Amino acid sequence: MSALRKKFGDDYQVVTTSSSGSGFNQPPPEKKKKRQRFVDKNGRCNVQHGNLGGETSRYLSDLFTTLVDLKWRWNLFIFILTYTVAWLFMASMWWLIAYIRGDLNKAHNDKYTPCVANVYNFPSAFLFFIETEATIGYGYRYITDKCPEGIILFLFQSILGSIVDAFLIGCMFIKMSQPKKRAETLMFSEHAAISMRDGKLTLMFRVGNLRNSHMVSAQIRCKLLKSRQTPEGEFLPLDQLELDVGFSTGADQLFLVSPLTICHVIDTKSPFYDLSQRSMQTEQFEIVVILEGIVETTGRQPHVLRSALLTNKRELVLLYVVAPGCV
Repeated sequence: MSALRKKFGDDYQVVTTSSSGSGFNQPPPEKKKKRQRFVDKNGRCNVQHGNLGGETSRYLSDLFTTLVDLKWRWNLFIFILTYTVAWLFMASMWWLIAYIRGDLNKAHNDKYTPCVANVYNFPSAFLFFIETEATIGYGYRYITDKCPEGIILFLFQSILGSIVDAFLIGCMFIKMSQPKKRAETLMFSEHAAISMRDGKLTLMFRVGNLRNSHMVSAQIRCKLLKSRQTPEGEFLPLDQLELDVGFSTGADQLFLVSPLTICHVIDTKSPFYDLSQRSMQTEQFEIVVILEGIVETTGRQPHVLRSALLTNKRELVLLYVVAPGCV
C-alpha cells in the first residue's frame, strides 16, 4: 500500500493506491456536521437553562403549572403515586386508632363498642377508608359515637380527599384540554421559495388547516434568528428580527379556509435585501414561524411554532426561484 500526495495550490489531497495496482481509492468525503436548530420542525425549542440558582424551588413554587407541563408518563405516575400514598396513610391512621384503643382484640365482643365497627386488622381498616372516601357505604363498617378522635379523623379525611381530587383531577383535565394536538393539523410547506410576485422579489411559504373547524382570529408572525455584531463591538449570538408578513396591510390576519401563501417582500427594509442567492445559501440563519389563533369548537388558543428555514443544511430547504427574464 502506497500513498501519493498531490498539491493544488495550498490544498493537499491524499490519494491511496493498492498494491494490486487496480486504481486509486480515494477516501470518502467528510460529511458536514449538522447544526442543531434553535427551533425544531415540530416546534420544540432546543433551550436548556443552567446556573440560574434556585431553579428547583422556582418550579415547585408553581407546582400546578409544573405538573401540567410534565410528560404524560410522569403525570400519570405522580397521579397514581399520590393517591396510593394518601390511601395508605389514611388507612394506617384508622388502623392506629383501632390499635391504640384496643379495638382489634375486642372487635368480636358484642358488648363492646369500638371506634369503627367490624375493623379487625389493616385490610379491614383500608376497606373502611375506601368505602368512606368513595362514598360507597356498604353499611358493614361504620363510625360509632364513642370515638371523638375518629370523627375528627373523618373530617380531616374528607377535607384532604377533596383537596387531592381537586388538584390532581384539575391537572389532568387541563393537560387533556391543552390544544397542542390541534397544532398537528396545521400544516406548513416543507420548502420556502423566493420568486417574483407582483413585480417584487418575495419570500413565500404555505400554511393550511386540515380540519373543518376554523381557526378564529388566526395571526401569523415570522422571526429571523441570526448572529450579528453591533457597531460597538458587542456580539449578539441570537439576535431576533421581525419579518414583515403584512402588518400594515392586515395580511398577517389569516382566514384559514383553504391553504394560504404567506409572503414577505424583500425590499429595503427586509433583512434579506443585502443578501445574494449565494450568500443566502451560505449564511447561517433561521426563520421561525409563529401561528396563533382560537379553535372554533373548544375556544382554546393553540400556539404553533415552526422552524421554517435553516440555510446551512445540505438539503434544499431554501428554493431560490427567479422568474424568466429576471436576474
